Amino acid sequence: MLNCDVDRLRTLIGGWEADFLAAGELIRPAALAMIEAYLAQGHDVVFPQMLVRPDEVARFELAATNAGARFVERVLMDSAASSVARFARRGATEAHDPWHDQVRAIVVAQGGEAALAGYHAALEQLVRDRPSAVVIDSTEGALDETFRLLVDSLS
Repeated sequence: MLNCDVDRLRTLIGGWEADFLAAGELIRPAALAMIEAYLAQGHDVVFPQMLVRPDEVARFELAATNAGARFVERVLMDSAASSVARFARRGATEAHDPWHDQVRAIVVAQGGEAALAGYHAALEQLVRDRPSAVVIDSTEGALDETFRLLVDSLS
């Protein structure tokens, strides 16, 4: 199984720290090609990314279908307030990833907690617009329960 994390891949682009968003735009086509090639070989891909734009989701869905694979949408979601609080603590307990600092700076520039609440609302709308998307309750601290719900949703 391939864990295709675009946030980690973007750090492979020279100068990503100077323009985090542009690095994401540059790496996304490479991620799509990698996903499609991996799926075409009969393997599974996990794409741990929050996409809120329907056109972006459609690009990844097309990569899966072009490879003859099934596209499965699972959205791990907590309440808006809990999601904002969890973001504030993100990266504090695990090994430091330099892109956490970049993402925090972007969120602050976009309006901080209000921007995060806006992303949450956009994700809720996306889920309403995509009937095949299955929401998995992701309560903080309930890792085993969240994982069980995810696995159960796939059978």
